[in-house]
Amino acid sequence: MFAAGGALGVAILLVVVQLVASTQGFQGPLESLFHDYVLTPKSASVPWAGLALAMVGLTNRQRVVALSAAAVIDVVVAAVRYLSGGPLTVGNGATWVLTAVGVYAAVRWTGDQRRSALKGVGLGALLILATKFGDAWLQVTIMAGPMILDEYAQLADHALGSPSWHLGQFVDALGPVGYGILHWVYIELPVAAIAVAVYQLRNGWPSHYLVRTFLLIGLIGPVFYVLFPVVGPIFAFGTEGQGFQVSDYWPNLVPTPDFAPEPMSFDSVTPRNCMPSLHTAWALALFIHSRQGAWWLRLGGTFWLVCTLTATLGFGYHYGVDLVAGAVLCLTIESALRDPERGWGWFRVRLVGGGALVLAGLLLSYRYLAVPMGRFPELSGPLVLGALAAMCLGFYATFFARPDTALARWGSGAKASVTDVLAAPTR
Repeated sequence: MFAAGGALGVAILLVVVQLVASTQGFQGPLESLFHDYVLTPKSASVPWAGLALAMVGLTNRQRVVALSAAAVIDVVVAAVRYLSGGPLTVGNGATWVLTAVGVYAAVRWTGDQRRSALKGVGLGALLILATKFGDAWLQVTIMAGPMILDEYAQLADHALGSPSWHLGQFVDALGPVGYGILHWVYIELPVAAIAVAVYQLRNGWPSHYLVRTFLLIGLIGPVFYVLFPVVGPIFAFGTEGQGFQVSDYWPNLVPTPDFAPEPMSFDSVTPRNCMPSLHTAWALALFIHSRQGAWWLRLGGTFWLVCTLTATLGFGYHYGVDLVAGAVLCLTIESALRDPERGWGWFRVRLVGGGALVLAGLLLSYRYLAVPMGRFPELSGPLVLGALAAMCLGFYATFFARPDTALARWGSGAKASVTDVLAAPTR
């Protein structure tokens, strides 16, 4: 019943967003999904990532058949499209086979086999639909935020030393090879997440896994784009501003603080998708979930986190304060989902509630206290980073500290019982 209600809710949401997109003249989620089936997929990797998730619910033989069929279909469709003058890309086969597995499981299979297969297909489909919704939502942020708040974010970022400017210069110094590696890591974050998720799901369905956090970050995070519209340094202060930028400061000239910030109008094509940095939230979630894997998975999670943080700042897509907000968002959501068998004790309530308060405090400070933050970076910078550090410490103590240590006991919220106190020997 719950699954059916959720599916109905997703369908209604997609239809509503599609209607808005059709009336406003941009591609909606259902139109984009139609392209995945019969035209040119918007992404070559996302349909295959969704199919990979669906494989979790199948046997090895069924996986071989499904993946082989998807590969053959992709090759044939890609060849026909290319010979007809279209782009050389893939993704149609994965979408077709994902749909076919879902229909076949619903009609022909029963019992645990049916439930497991449909769970995998549903998860894969939800990943694909979430990306479609996200693409459309970026257009909604433009409609909802004609005025942007980059001057406030940049002034608040002065408290952190304007890291985007310094990382931008660093990325320029890396040359085309370094830029290419960072760009590939940045855009293929979903593929890395699927690699971690497949590792977690290789033996069945655990109580918690990365995809749940990924999807919830993608559901909650974009709401803040509308509340705090920001386009990023390369657009507001760099060469990509299309004439709307304050000036071409980024990345070579760190601007002096402007203590009279104000909302500024911007173009109708650049998404307001900076605050908070969801790439940071997703990369941190990937890093956290890779910690309990094999050495190569832990190394990969660390590599992806470092490269993603470098890219988000070094490409001029985000301010440092965006990254702090994104990290707090990730830790808050992960705190709500991790170790569900432990229930909702004080240990979880204080983390989730505290994280929500910290995130709200950061965003309100960036908007309404940007001037004092810029005037007193020696105070405001440590406060911002200290709030993130406190969240990290609480999260680590609650979920990762070594058992039977003082840090672990504090993290679990454990207290000595009255019986323990009375039974303790006197000294």
